[in-house]
Amino acid sequence: MLDNNEVLVQVKDLKKHFKVGRKQMLKAVDGVSFDIKLGETLGLVGESGCGKTTCGRTIMGLYDATGGEVLFKGESIHKKSSKDKLALTKKMQIIFQDPYASLNPRMTVGDIICEGIDIHDLYKGKERTVRLHKLLDLVGLNHEHASRFPHEFSGGQRQRIGIARALAIEPEFIVCDEPISALDVSIQAQVVNLLIKLQEQLGLTYLFIAHDLSMVKHISDRVGVMYLGHMVELTKSENLYMKPLHPYTQALLSAIPEPDPDYSQSKERIHLDGEIPSPINPSPGCRFVTRCMSAKEACYSETPIIKEVEKEHFVACHLY
Repeated sequence: MLDNNEVLVQVKDLKKHFKVGRKQMLKAVDGVSFDIKLGETLGLVGESGCGKTTCGRTIMGLYDATGGEVLFKGESIHKKSSKDKLALTKKMQIIFQDPYASLNPRMTVGDIICEGIDIHDLYKGKERTVRLHKLLDLVGLNHEHASRFPHEFSGGQRQRIGIARALAIEPEFIVCDEPISALDVSIQAQVVNLLIKLQEQLGLTYLFIAHDLSMVKHISDRVGVMYLGHMVELTKSENLYMKPLHPYTQALLSAIPEPDPDYSQSKERIHLDGEIPSPINPSPGCRFVTRCMSAKEACYSETPIIKEVEKEHFVACHLY
């Protein structure tokens, strides 16, 4: 992992709302801001439905933003023409969550990996084959795998194919959208270690979206915590796990399973009661207020703004 202060991706007040029915709007991402530095891994965590994946896909331009903007090297992603957006995909790629659904079953592995190469007309003939073999080597697959079809591979191998596809056109930034959640536990560590190795070799920058908090700690330089479309905490990985400040983050970390059964039984867990607000019609104030044991009067009426309460530790909470 690189130590660099140069910002590669800037997300400013990003919003993505989906129309539900005739008049209602589901606010999947509702005003999220953060930066991703060159060469770092920013982890993004939170419960299912908090907006992590929608945020990642909107950053990539797979969804049009409802509001806010995303800057890549200072240039807006969402205000580009189709031609300019195509050129941008050479620098930004995504690894999808489901290695079974994200690969075309009618295409060979070679054609899947080289699809981006063909679209951008980067390599042809022998050079294309050489590039394909190099990509297979990078992700730990054999050259003969290129002529096979996705159904002939295990889940871990399919995710390696997805990683090779993302690397094919030599991107600088990759959104890893829960790349290990559909894999066996024994395979998850292999895939994460592969991503770390590729980052060191190729100087990549990651947005790593995941549920597994222990794995996020292993791979991430900084971690952002999302709750119902809002960023509630953002800091360095070690800070978050040693001193979580937001009540939601504290509850989330208390739920991490422990391998030692004696320690696990004695570990204090924070149980969240109360109803989860609807993202279609969220009530005013903090969106966590209905489940927070430390809520005060302001929490019910004023939406907290994320601010730096300690050095490089940002929290959106009225308690700070």
